[in-house]
Amino acid sequence: MSTRATIRFATREEGVPFDKHPESWHAQFYNHYDGYPEGLGVEIAESFTKYRKVEGWEVEALDIVHGDVEYIYYIWQCHGKSEPWISIFETRQWDDIEGECIFVGTPDMLLKKYADEQIETEFNLEVEDEQRSLCDDDFTN
Repeated sequence: MSTRATIRFATREEGVPFDKHPESWHAQFYNHYDGYPEGLGVEIAESFTKYRKVEGWEVEALDIVHGDVEYIYYIWQCHGKSEPWISIFETRQWDDIEGECIFVGTPDMLLKKYADEQIETEFNLEVEDEQRSLCDDDFTN
């Protein structure tokens, strides 16, 4: 199943809180798969911390609003400030396009919160696969 997301780049401005949607942004992209924080959020953070390439984004016009996104990401940047801030809003598809802010922080903070969950999930899946394999071996021998 697809977890869709919109990614928007906004300028950090005095008096504009990171946990609210800004009135304008400078670029917007659509991501069709793995838009949850442990997936896309980690990819965005790693693009800043590890210079990792981000793939699969579709460039969109600034005034397009998808009704089927589950997450909206804002990447807040400002000339003269090296570290961006990231806000993540979880939306309810087709219902509340504004959504609820579930994260605000730097790329390092996002990785600390969500990358460990991703690693733990991947580890658990690997262990389950290994256990299944061992069980299959018991039945075939």
